[in-house]
Amino acid sequence: MKYTINASKFKEQCLSILDDLAPEGLVITKHGKPVARLTPVSSDCGSLIGTMKGKIKIHGDILTTGRKWNAES
Repeated sequence: MKYTINASKFKEQCLSILDDLAPEGLVITKHGKPVARLTPVSSDCGSLIGTMKGKIKIHGDILTTGRKWNAES
């Protein structure tokens, strides 16, 4: 369901609308014509990047299995 709101009503109730913004967002109109789309910021996995910085220590070479092998055998 697409929710629309007139710009003047949005201006009056902006803070309460932002507090209760649905995941699909809303369309702001002026004189019945859409002028803007308001959508909430998604909290994807991107917010997890860097959260473990300084908490993990790597010992040794992580690019090897540690086993020696001969390609000709």
